[in-house]
Amino acid sequence: MMHLILAESELELNPWNKRELLDSSIHHKIMRRKHFSMRRGRPDIVHFFLVVAMESILNKAGLLRVYIHTRNNEVIYIAPETRIIKNYNRFKGLMAQLLRERKIASDERLIWMEEKRVEELLEEIKGKKILFTRKGRKTNVARLHEVMEDDVVCIIGGFPSGYFLTKGLENMVDAIVSIYDDMLTAWTVAMEAIAAYERFKFR
Repeated sequence: MMHLILAESELELNPWNKRELLDSSIHHKIMRRKHFSMRRGRPDIVHFFLVVAMESILNKAGLLRVYIHTRNNEVIYIAPETRIIKNYNRFKGLMAQLLRERKIASDERLIWMEEKRVEELLEEIKGKKILFTRKGRKTNVARLHEVMEDDVVCIIGGFPSGYFLTKGLENMVDAIVSIYDDMLTAWTVAMEAIAAYERFKFR
């Protein structure tokens, strides 16, 4: 089983309007006035990441579990059968509802949230833990499957730039890898990690 964590995702409610998400593409002017870090307000990263992960062959085979950890230490659990809304505005509305109400009203428990730090989530999940970062050991993406194991936990940053804010995160994992010299989007790294695990599992 692969467990895929998008850690420190910049997903949060707009502090000036709790009915919507903070989105830097819309709220950049007030964010600058309030001296907000411009890494904040990036629900688009979460959306792209989830579409890539949940539509993967690995997920359809029942071998993927996905978690979204937010900057406010919330963990969103995504059931494998969840169909991610492709329309970005509707997706943002759903996530805003989740952050306000801590759950999505449904007959099935598909998406739910718990207050939890990333280190607590890592303790909860069993498997080899791999942190993806440009500061990691250079690993040829064509050989990425060689670092995989039957149970693996892949941690990818959910922010547009910078580094993880969680202190000591490197000490909580078994391997730290870099698959490319330049910066990659979170969903690109997720795609490569999933593809590598598929090569490992289906060979």
